Amino acid sequence: MDGKPMKKYLEAAAHNLDGFDIETLEGIRLCILEAMASGGKVLVCGNGGSAADASHLAGELVGRFRIERRALPVVALTVDPAVVTAVANDYGYERVFARQVEALGCRGDVLLAITTSGGSPNVTNAAKTAASLGMKVVAFTAAGREASWAHIHWRAPSSVTSHAQEAMLVAFHALCLGLEESIAKA
Repeated sequence: MDGKPMKKYLEAAAHNLDGFDIETLEGIRLCILEAMASGGKVLVCGNGGSAADASHLAGELVGRFRIERRALPVVALTVDPAVVTAVANDYGYERVFARQVEALGCRGDVLLAITTSGGSPNVTNAAKTAASLGMKVVAFTAAGREASWAHIHWRAPSSVTSHAQEAMLVAFHALCLGLEESIAKA
């Protein structure tokens, strides 16, 4: 068996972390801390691998990442199959997250919208609904993608979907640690 394709992939994945946008990630950390300081929460959405990432991120923040601290108010909009399928059936798949944002979101909350393409209709509709409610919208996309619908836009260093997703996972874990350290000090 030839391991060259795997080695080449791993080298590309490691190289992908060069040029990582820590400044925007820091702005996201501060945005979330500001929301939580005033009693707000974070809603997270995405499709496919991004749906799994939304659930993973919520789990790290409601539970804990590395530091023992209070539970953080984070809800993944991807995890309730009854809600997702009912809304998809009654309103269309394009509304599965927007309807939940309408139900759960409040002025001062934050929506983390994960879409490597930057244009998933159900994610962009959620973002528009969140903005109309006075929520801050944070986009996580692949490199070269636009998200004019977001207040803060973090782009992965790669436009290759798998490498963008890998960079996002690193960004989410870094964000978790940054949030935990801030909250533990408070």
